[in-house]
Amino acid sequence: MASYNRVILIGNLTRDPELRYLQSGTAVSDIGLAVSEKRKNANGEWIEDTVFVDVTLWGRTAEVAGEYLSKGSPVFIEGRLKLDSWEGQDGQKRSKLKVTCDRMQLIGAKGQGRQGGPNNGPRPAGRQNQPSQSQYSQPAPPDDYQDAPPAGEPSAGDDIPF
Repeated sequence: MASYNRVILIGNLTRDPELRYLQSGTAVSDIGLAVSEKRKNANGEWIEDTVFVDVTLWGRTAEVAGEYLSKGSPVFIEGRLKLDSWEGQDGQKRSKLKVTCDRMQLIGAKGQGRQGGPNNGPRPAGRQNQPSQSQYSQPAPPDDYQDAPPAGEPSAGDDIPF
């Protein structure tokens, strides 16, 4: 039987990222994400349901989260579900469903950084002119880049016979 494990979330951080490093030097960050949905109930009244999700970020993505995100920051997360199991201090077996992040995209206006609180203030020194990018985002094209039409398509100067 085939299986598929993908999660896509857009929400706001419930706390500042907790960045730490393993003995191997790999960065790990845990974040809490609040994902809200507005819908109408049977009486036609709007209600808001909020789901709280724990997310684990690895490598450079974890470092970017620690540098640019703070409580309240909006973020896009794509990843997979993982079940963590352990035995509690009382001897009871416990488990928790978490998301392991494969891709993160920062959401918000340019210049929104960690300095000065959530979503406001300048970026850290030395980063003012650099776009915030996770390891999965595409670099911006150079200033002199011009879009060319796809192959077989007429350009703006061609006569279109119709």
